[in-house]
Amino acid sequence: MEQAQTNAQRIYDQVLTFATLYGGRILLAIVTLIIGLWLIGWVTKLLSSVMTKRHVDRDVQPFLLSLLNAVLRVLLLLSIASTLGVETTSFVAIIGAAGLAVGLALQGSLANFAGGVLILTFKPFRVGDLVSTQGFTGSVEAIRIFDTILVTLDNKTIILPNGPLSTTSIVNISTRGIIRVDQVYTVGSQNDLDSTKACFQNVVDGCPYALKDRAHDVLIAKLNANSRDYDVRVWTKSETYWATYYYMLENVARQFGKDGIESPKPQLFVTTED
Repeated sequence: MEQAQTNAQRIYDQVLTFATLYGGRILLAIVTLIIGLWLIGWVTKLLSSVMTKRHVDRDVQPFLLSLLNAVLRVLLLLSIASTLGVETTSFVAIIGAAGLAVGLALQGSLANFAGGVLILTFKPFRVGDLVSTQGFTGSVEAIRIFDTILVTLDNKTIILPNGPLSTTSIVNISTRGIIRVDQVYTVGSQNDLDSTKACFQNVVDGCPYALKDRAHDVLIAKLNANSRDYDVRVWTKSETYWATYYYMLENVARQFGKDGIESPKPQLFVTTED
């Protein structure tokens, strides 16, 4: 019984000694962590507001904010370590060695960081551009340290690593501001040629997205056995590409019904032998 009391007293004394020596530091470290995280959030919001007011390039803003956030968190970690009595120089050396090991293990992440720098430097696209790459088509929502965020036309969020993105082919639909919508329609050859072209032209003329200062084309692309292929080309603004595309599909179908334009009729060839 006395042995148990002695052990309990020893443990109590050790806890009391530890609390006396390090309790203040631990409490200060916790306070530093809380205040530090709050300050990081405040500084990040402040910088975001300043960059917005000064009209800093929208492509650069999320990249700089992400980088600043990472740097401030590392500095906060060093500050907490110093508060706890850890030698900062030794801690920095440990972080450096760990950073080297992690860097070797995460070469892909470093490549993504380098890719982000290349994208921001050469600007193959900007925030808000409509692009098509790696099988995805969508608007660029943000360019971050390691990845770029696309929002597709059906409102899906696609996260693309910057490394592969900086070295792959990218179709920037928004670069020139205007784009041509190309569609092919197959119509039965029994329909009058001029009437068919006039049908297409009426739809093009009525399209609210078609640019009035551009020439639009309705051309015969191919003559088939019982049909004709028509190329219909409409110029529009980049941001109304899909609106124009679907407007043409729907209204061409309606106009076909009004004008009596028919689809190709199936042909049956019968060969007889005497």
